[in-house]
Amino acid sequence: MATASVAKQRTSVRVGVQKFGTFLSGMIMPNIGAFIAWGIITALFIKTGWLPVPELGGFGNNAAGTPNVGLVGPMITYLLPLLIAYTGGKKVYDVRGGVVGAIGTMGVIVGAGIPMFIGAMIMGPLGGWTMKKIDAIWHGKIRAGFEMLVNNFSAGIWGAILALFGFFGISPVVQSFSTAAGNFVQFLVHNGLLPLTSIFIEPAKVLFLNNAINHGVLTPLGIQQSLDQGKSILFLLEANPGPGAGLLLAYIFFGRGTAKASAPGALIIQFLGGIHEIYFPYVLMRPLLILGTIAGGMTGIATLAITNSGLVAPAAPGSIFAVIAQTSRDSYVGVILSVILAATVSFLVSSLILRTTHHSDEVDLGEATSKMEEMKGKKSSVASALVGSGSTAVLTKPIQNIVFACDAGMGSSAMGASVLRNKIKAAGFPDVKVTNSAIANLSDTYDVVVTHQDLTERARPVTSSAVHVSVDNFMNSPRYEEIVELVKSSNAGSGAEGSTAVAEPAAGAHAAQPAAAVGGKEVLLAESVILNGTATDRDSAIDEAGKLLLDRGSVDMGYIHAMHEREESVSTYMGSFLAIPHGTNAAKDHILHSGVSIVRYPEGIDWGGKQVKFVVGVAGINNEHLHILSSIAKIFTDKAQVAQLEQATSVQEVLDLFGKVNA
Repeated sequence: MATASVAKQRTSVRVGVQKFGTFLSGMIMPNIGAFIAWGIITALFIKTGWLPVPELGGFGNNAAGTPNVGLVGPMITYLLPLLIAYTGGKKVYDVRGGVVGAIGTMGVIVGAGIPMFIGAMIMGPLGGWTMKKIDAIWHGKIRAGFEMLVNNFSAGIWGAILALFGFFGISPVVQSFSTAAGNFVQFLVHNGLLPLTSIFIEPAKVLFLNNAINHGVLTPLGIQQSLDQGKSILFLLEANPGPGAGLLLAYIFFGRGTAKASAPGALIIQFLGGIHEIYFPYVLMRPLLILGTIAGGMTGIATLAITNSGLVAPAAPGSIFAVIAQTSRDSYVGVILSVILAATVSFLVSSLILRTTHHSDEVDLGEATSKMEEMKGKKSSVASALVGSGSTAVLTKPIQNIVFACDAGMGSSAMGASVLRNKIKAAGFPDVKVTNSAIANLSDTYDVVVTHQDLTERARPVTSSAVHVSVDNFMNSPRYEEIVELVKSSNAGSGAEGSTAVAEPAAGAHAAQPAAAVGGKEVLLAESVILNGTATDRDSAIDEAGKLLLDRGSVDMGYIHAMHEREESVSTYMGSFLAIPHGTNAAKDHILHSGVSIVRYPEGIDWGGKQVKFVVGVAGINNEHLHILSSIAKIFTDKAQVAQLEQATSVQEVLDLFGKVNA
């Protein structure tokens, strides 16, 4: 028990650091374009640049005899920290938080007089968080007509206070930290110890802790060093593509099975695309290989230190193209050599490990990829290139038949099918059938099967010849675009594109019927719509939506119990603030006639970690409810129409909106 407790504690600590690093990365990465712009201007126009221009590079004096300000200094001192602060504040409390965070950061910038990236990472989120808490104090208590006055003055007053706090409180602390950290880095450089940082950095990359190290410490210190010296070695401590490339080359020559076959593609993605996570599963599959990347990383850093080479700005992503683009004018030989030597040493050490140890790469690559995604906390789009998208089948013909499958085949799958059907038609493939079905009714006759990620393993055995796609929500999953591209590529040259024929549903599957087939008012009635729900959590919201169905005689009490049972197995959260609770497939006997209920929660409720403002209860017989679900799907993929629903003041407005969509 003690061992399990320690392991759990370590896992929670690692996850906490990952989340912290992800938050830091979320402030830096959206602004990488600004860093690149600053790096280009610096590389071109400073005194030692390719095209020195005093007025732009900020050196020399102007005609009046005063020093030139240039672009380089103001951009790094003001623009970049303020962008980071705004992004951090916005992540916490939208635009209002971003503005207040940027105001507070200005105090840190002026107080320190040096680029305040760490200060911006503190003040941005702090400004957003504190403004959010302050607004909560008088939320709902402001008299009508005074909202703008109160909001503007509260943000202005609190922003001014934060700016003073940043100037007198945060600025000295951050400046002291930056100075101490800079001195520590200089100590490592002067004593030849900097290569030892690879012992920590390379394992941290594989464990997804690199964001906390790279964006929290190395990038801010690198920017300061670049401003002082025109370049910095720190930008390449983590971003050097050499160690990962060397490991993948070793797999190409000495790997086995799936790992060997997939390594060439992974190498292209890693080295040219800069997506380093593509090689992490190869390390997790053979943990001893971390020694190869550590040796390569140390070699690369040592080469940079010996040749006094560096980059002028961060290389993000860590592609060889980004590295070369940000290389200082006097460092091309050293930087290129560091990448080559890092790759070489990593290749030699990794090859030795692969040749002298026995392991079944073919069996474990998929497991290692899953382990990587588990540590990362989300699915990896590039890692799917290693083992496919989870399908056991390979397409050998054009895609013509796609099915959405869920437990009951009447709620989430119907809406998902409607969304994807519209996307595929818009792409010019109306002949491609997109239907929905209960998993129990599936047969091995489909080209593509789309399921919620928690249901994929149930659908796979009975549709083994199909390509399986897992989604985490049915309204706006990014996997839909992948399916559209798959349809395009599989139908290329088949004459399918541009066809105007309308596909008929496959036998036994469910397709959305036109509105005329069943009168909308028979399924969705005014008394089944509530604009201000009283529930405060998921379970009570299901009860509220289910009671509306019960009151109109659509279902009996057993169906409401089945709605809860369905929710416990797989969430009915759809995305776009929408959830559509419905019963299990076994509960269809509890449906007396088709019905739909709609409950709006203006303040939102928590739905398994997702915010939901609209709960649509669904009970359907013989597909009679599907035209309403199709309407709902169309509405909730249109932000303007979702906004209309949020602002609706009467039940009739809701009914009219669905009527317009059906027309």
